[in-house]
Amino acid sequence: MAVAKIREEIPIKLNKDGVYLVGGTRVTLDTIVRAHKRGRSAETIARQYPALQLADVYFVIGYYLHNPATVEQYLEKRAQLAKQVRKLNETRFPQKGVRARLAARTQSPK
Repeated sequence: MAVAKIREEIPIKLNKDGVYLVGGTRVTLDTIVRAHKRGRSAETIARQYPALQLADVYFVIGYYLHNPATVEQYLEKRAQLAKQVRKLNETRFPQKGVRARLAARTQSPK
């Protein structure tokens, strides 16, 4: 018996910010891959994100399993960007003294 290969479009699209979104939703490729790596089943992931179709979750997991180096490179790039943004935010909005400033706000008369 011959096995037919069926090719369908992988349900991920790159948005204007350079982030891959799944199945026309706002759920990121990062989210699906991270959940899969933590041992979540496709069904569990689809239940956790009701906007997703179960078939799309399976397609994305399959894409990851067939292209791990490409996806890992993308995830690493996203992680580096997140670190840069976090560092910038920590510089712009210092955490030192936040508790004291918040306490002072709640103590001040209105």
